[in-house]
Amino acid sequence: MTDTQNKENTGDFKKMLADNIKTIVLAILIAVIIRSFWLEPFRIPSGSMYPTLRVGDYLFVSKYSYGYSRYSFPFGLPIFEGRLKYKQPERGDVVVFKFPQNTHTDFIKRIIGLPGDKVQVKEGRLYINGEMVERKKTGSYIIDEYVAMPEFYKQYTETLPNGVKHDILEISDKERIVDNTEEFVVPEDMFFMMGDNRDRSDDSRISVGFVPKENLVGKAKFIFFSHNDKSSLFKPWTWFSSIRWNRFFKGIH
Repeated sequence: MTDTQNKENTGDFKKMLADNIKTIVLAILIAVIIRSFWLEPFRIPSGSMYPTLRVGDYLFVSKYSYGYSRYSFPFGLPIFEGRLKYKQPERGDVVVFKFPQNTHTDFIKRIIGLPGDKVQVKEGRLYINGEMVERKKTGSYIIDEYVAMPEFYKQYTETLPNGVKHDILEISDKERIVDNTEEFVVPEDMFFMMGDNRDRSDDSRISVGFVPKENLVGKAKFIFFSHNDKSSLFKPWTWFSSIRWNRFFKGIH
């Protein structure tokens, strides 16, 4: 091989390497833009939102629904303060937000209290601005996935003051801490969050507290994948049967 051919081959290799690097950088930029401004995937790791969301659900969150804050971007970089193009959430929205006490942690709950609202739970019943929220029992519910022992609940459909209906679970109306609370007055630019699994949710009644609007990441839109715990990594033949096909592309309400 001549020196000229060697130089040509070296030049071709450098060009190919440069093109590959440009492609990778472009792909990363596109992914960052999509995750920052449009949709971001999340996985449900806990049972606080049963029956609406189950452990093993994977969902997309819209980043544009409430405008953008520093937490819209990777690593929560302090690019700016507050929110740009802010649109206030509605009561009943299911949202992902940064845990106020540790913004490296994502939570997902339902917005129950808006700024200025008074929220309280008395004997298991939810009160908003002094009015008991309507609920109707619809049956029973068993959680037998991702738990050591099956858990048994009563299921209700709750109707919020703005007409939003959603399902909730209750073990009883006599749980010591979560079923009898003080009256919370939601401050300006803050929100009160609760899980739909009312007796098994760490939310604004306990350690989460009020959530600043800046901490909102986005609105949960739909499930794109879901699986139960009946498969094993080392048993590929179990993978297919563990997929919850009926939850694919299910809207979140």
